[in-house]
Amino acid sequence: MRSFILVIDGFGIGAMPDCKMFNDFGANTLKNIRAAYELNLPVLSDMGLYNIDGTYNDDRQPIGAYGRLEELSKGKDTTVGHWEMAGVITNEPMPTFPNGFPQSFISKLEKELGTKVLCNKPYSGTEVIKDYGAEHLKTGYPIVYTSADSVLQIAVHMSKYTIDQLYDMCEKARALCTGKYAVGRVIARPFTGEYPFTRTSERKDYSLNPPAKTILDFVKDAGMESVAVGKIEYIFNGQGITRSIHTVSNLDGLNKTIEIAKEKFDGLVFVNLVDTDMKYGHRRDLFGYAKALEEIDEKVAELLKVMRHDDVLYITGDHGCDPTHKAHTDHTREYTPLLIYGCDVVPTNLGTMKGFDVICDTIRDQLGIGGGPKSVWEKITR
Repeated sequence: MRSFILVIDGFGIGAMPDCKMFNDFGANTLKNIRAAYELNLPVLSDMGLYNIDGTYNDDRQPIGAYGRLEELSKGKDTTVGHWEMAGVITNEPMPTFPNGFPQSFISKLEKELGTKVLCNKPYSGTEVIKDYGAEHLKTGYPIVYTSADSVLQIAVHMSKYTIDQLYDMCEKARALCTGKYAVGRVIARPFTGEYPFTRTSERKDYSLNPPAKTILDFVKDAGMESVAVGKIEYIFNGQGITRSIHTVSNLDGLNKTIEIAKEKFDGLVFVNLVDTDMKYGHRRDLFGYAKALEEIDEKVAELLKVMRHDDVLYITGDHGCDPTHKAHTDHTREYTPLLIYGCDVVPTNLGTMKGFDVICDTIRDQLGIGGGPKSVWEKITR
């Protein structure tokens, strides 16, 4: 028996009640894309995407269970979103630095790195290398920046530093990021080429350890495989993972997930599809986001064909990243969809559920490793 969690990064379906606290009033990733582009998502639609509360009240009869999830954690970033769906709610927000890091911290970082740094502001990752790339090439100073998320990012050109040197910088920064500076992730951002420059696929995240056991740990401790695809390994800092698969794109991640599904094992496959967020959501590329969703839909159809009769697929998001939102270019505080499909899953409207950890509890129930109070397994199975 296996569970597949497919996380469409940045896939929200409507602003949450507390959205004004995050400057996200009016955000709705799915609705606003669909208003501007004729989305063709036959598989996700059949699973119940457009039947979820607050979407479109589609009159088709879904083939799976469906509902929307309200995030309980104090934040709207990748780390807390994934941790929550894995069973860990973050009650205290991770530190963010809307004005950049304090000079006292930057001085310590420069001493540790042995060089001055550039920028130290919240920035889009593509824009920061446009604005600071030339100065970086001239001086050799690494570009250090943050965002609305709890992150410290270091960008360097591959003609100035090797990838191992960049990773070493990030390890040193991670060691400094403790206490009030304990950001969720330190991220290596290599780039190459000439202006306006191109980011490479050798990004690497240095995360905090989850503060408690997650679904990955429960599965591993039960003697089953706990497979991480994409940046899942980085989000959980390797904790609870028996095998990690690196990917360079959504298509690569989906193809590798399909190949994994053909193998014989029991356990969990946890997949992150980052392009919708990183390549399209943050860049406010509505049409790129829409086409990425259509690509996912096509590949999900292929995945369903190779799943075993006792496999169950869970499709969700970790936060919103509305490509039409104008107040900022960061994540948006939104409900996320939950679509559940398997041979024994009965089409069920699950309504609105509090907590992404519904996923953790339901998978534990499905795999027979303890269940949990929020499990919907009995509601959706024969």
